[in-house]
Amino acid sequence: MLIKRIISSAVLISIISAVIFFDWLCGLVVTLFIIIGLYEYFLMLEKKGIHIYKYFGIGLGAIIPLSIMFRFEPTKSWELLFIVLALFSLILMQFKRRDSSGVIVDISTMLFGILYVSWFFSFLIKIRYLPGGLGFLAALLLITKLGDIGAFLIGSKWGKHPLIPRISPKKTVEGSLGGLAFSILGAAASKSFLPFDNWQLLLIAIGLSILGQLGDLSESLLKRDCQIKDSGNVFPGMGGVLDEIDSLLFCAPVFYFVLARL
Repeated sequence: MLIKRIISSAVLISIISAVIFFDWLCGLVVTLFIIIGLYEYFLMLEKKGIHIYKYFGIGLGAIIPLSIMFRFEPTKSWELLFIVLALFSLILMQFKRRDSSGVIVDISTMLFGILYVSWFFSFLIKIRYLPGGLGFLAALLLITKLGDIGAFLIGSKWGKHPLIPRISPKKTVEGSLGGLAFSILGAAASKSFLPFDNWQLLLIAIGLSILGQLGDLSESLLKRDCQIKDSGNVFPGMGGVLDEIDSLLFCAPVFYFVLARL
């Protein structure tokens, strides 16, 4: 399992290293990850017995990153307009059903998936398209993913006190602190990419570490509800796309809004 994890990590790092320098290619890869992530999310819902229009939801989810890539903004608050139209479309599609039971759950879970996977992860494209976006995105990935690595390494070696066993039995307090320490190291390594002083950088590292771990726990909560271990098997030894991007889903929007205020 460890060998598979190392190989999958090397492949993932190679992909990131190859695409991050080209904004359009980065946008395409993020879009691909969103499509696969949504597919995994909708499969989780199907296993739970929730009635969904899987491919329609994936299509809706793909519109968000593609519109950002091509800078398609028909209105100033186009994202809010899109959410309203998506909700309207999902309600209309329920009219074709023979049974009305579970409609609220079906619509809510589909809309949640589009927001949670597609909209949140699309902020990586927004960050990359900012002036200086290459460095900003590299810093976000370093801080967040080093936190993941630290939590895994420290938790596997020294973890004794469960963090929230009801949600994720293997996550420990020691692993969480290790993730925090590694995120701070990632922030220190990213200092030349970011326009912040040392104290601001420390606060950002702590904030992103907390958000990353909350994102990880949130996805674990969803998997626990659907009674599955991994969202998929795209990355052997590591799981699916959702398992790999979960820590970024909360970090990316918050980090973008911090940068947007500069």
